[in-house]
Amino acid sequence: MAREGKSVEDWRRRRTSRVEGRARARAAWPIRVRCAVIAVVILAGAGCNQPKAETGAAAECVSPADVADYVHTVIESDRTTYAEKVVHRLQNVEKVMKASESFEEDKALPLPSQMMRMGATAAASKNQGKLRYALISEWAINKANLPKTEFEKQGLKALGQKPDVPHRGYQDVGDQRYFMALYADKAVSDACVNCHNDHPESPRNDFKLGEVMGGVVVSMRMN
Repeated sequence: MAREGKSVEDWRRRRTSRVEGRARARAAWPIRVRCAVIAVVILAGAGCNQPKAETGAAAECVSPADVADYVHTVIESDRTTYAEKVVHRLQNVEKVMKASESFEEDKALPLPSQMMRMGATAAASKNQGKLRYALISEWAINKANLPKTEFEKQGLKALGQKPDVPHRGYQDVGDQRYFMALYADKAVSDACVNCHNDHPESPRNDFKLGEVMGGVVVSMRMN
């Protein structure tokens, strides 16, 4: 009986240990996710070409192209959600609030492009310009958003022919090297189309839903 009681007690101890182990693993999951995100940025920025002697094993890399794709996915998702679920709904469907270039003076919503530029400015200020993104177009209403570099000009031409293929490359500025990626910016809602087509200073007024209106350029400093 004593031996049987000891076996039951051992079984209970092992079971408790397993349950506690699973609980610790679940609690550690958010930390592992955050570490994975941090590792992606660090490895991409450093090139992640560490010798085996330093790491004890071959380092796993995430390419700059993949990191730029991740960044663009977040930018595009946020902008599309704001354009459709906020601007289009409140301005065009429920008709309770308008979007305006002079949104502060008019007590209105910022345009989707303005919201994106404000986010880009905030992001660049937080990382000392290591990561930048911008909205450009050859039909930009704001002339500051016209393509400036050869990469941007050639990239917009390439996207006009193959909008689903990002235009990528490297650019050297002084002693700094940047990885550049340009993605097609499509008209995702009626709010985008109507804003450009109805604007008195727009160089073009025949945009259609789903059409390429410009590009989103993502720039990452590599050294």
